[in-house]
Amino acid sequence: MSPSPASPASGTSARGRRPAWAGRNYTLLTGAAVITNLGSHGALIAAAFAVLEAGGSGGDVGLVAAARTLPLVLFLLVGGALADRLPRHRVMVAANALNCVSQAAFAVLVLAGDPQLWQMMLLTALCGTGTAFFNPAAEGMLLSSVSGEHSNRAFALFRMAMNGAGIGGAALGGAMIAAIGPGWVLAVDAVAFALAGALRAFLDVSHVADRAPGGGLLADLREGWTEVRTRPWLWSIVLQFSVVVAVVGAAEAVYGPLVARDELGGPAPWGLALALFGAGTIAGALLMMVWKPRRLLLVGTLCVFPLALPSAGLAVPLPVWGLCAVMFVSGAAIEVFGVNWMTTMHQEIPEEKFSRVSAYDWFGSVSMLPLATALAGPAETAFGRTPALWGCAALVVAGTAAVLFVPDVRRMTRKPPPARPVATSPAPPAGSPRAAPADAAA
Repeated sequence: MSPSPASPASGTSARGRRPAWAGRNYTLLTGAAVITNLGSHGALIAAAFAVLEAGGSGGDVGLVAAARTLPLVLFLLVGGALADRLPRHRVMVAANALNCVSQAAFAVLVLAGDPQLWQMMLLTALCGTGTAFFNPAAEGMLLSSVSGEHSNRAFALFRMAMNGAGIGGAALGGAMIAAIGPGWVLAVDAVAFALAGALRAFLDVSHVADRAPGGGLLADLREGWTEVRTRPWLWSIVLQFSVVVAVVGAAEAVYGPLVARDELGGPAPWGLALALFGAGTIAGALLMMVWKPRRLLLVGTLCVFPLALPSAGLAVPLPVWGLCAVMFVSGAAIEVFGVNWMTTMHQEIPEEKFSRVSAYDWFGSVSMLPLATALAGPAETAFGRTPALWGCAALVVAGTAAVLFVPDVRRMTRKPPPARPVATSPAPPAGSPRAAPADAAA
């Protein structure tokens, strides 16, 4: 249903407490993201401990993590092109269905006992494939669901809700693993994907203009690539995050569980540290609800430097309270970057190209992650865990400093936003081609 007229004083819908600009799609997307994040944050920890409980090594944990991210590299660009060509909500629902099935099978495998490494890698790879098709469609759908004048607040609120769910998911997941084992946490994640997919099936895409026939998938990809390569601020930050995501992912997916097992007392403290990272993202999102920095990318890039802190904290290693503190700071800082980045994308990229540009963004950001997670175990063997973690921290600092030499990153400013179509209308009437839709992982 469409929002009722908003009160000028309150800026909220007369029918409820939500802001007048938070229409049907925005509300459904936020609710579904909360559900998937509750399941997924615990499942990431569960997958690592499932490998360890099956007798796997740190290298095996890295291989399973790499199996999750490799399909992102292989299929993200195709997923982005399809999401700009097909109704985005259908791509999202299909991806959620694949995630649900793969996580359910993973849960059964672990609960049945004696899972083999290749089986865990295969099922994790299927989950990663679903994510590769989901992420560009989801980001394009979110960007198109918000009007320009409200984008900063809307993105901050969405990310706050999504990451807030991660707090409960990580903490609850760590506690559940310690109490009843990782298999049940994976089963909960499968249920979460099913529920979120059901919500996303009701997204309304009637506000999105039909795409003009193009020259095929390769032509769509070339058009998306042109958008990226002609914007130095975009490709330079994507390159930066190819390094940052790789080393942070290796530290958190491989070294974090190992440090937790050897130094912190098991999975529960590591789950708590990840939950504090989520708490930090909420603090950062709250800040961005009221703060609109003029130099979007300069402020955002400066806030990437603190992502070196968790790797450094694991290298020391800090006690649990110290690790929680640095995770909180890094979570707040990266959330400031995230909101500014989404606001910049919303401001600079045409709506019909959102998903393709998002796919190149995701592709560049995760392209080195499978290699980094796969090499994390051998790097620990060759250099030792502590030097490897210090290396991760140094690469974050170096990659982020390099981006500050790009003039567009330093100079990009907030502009008065153009009007964009927003899905705030009721569902299409009966008989409309879109009347019965057939739309992180969060």
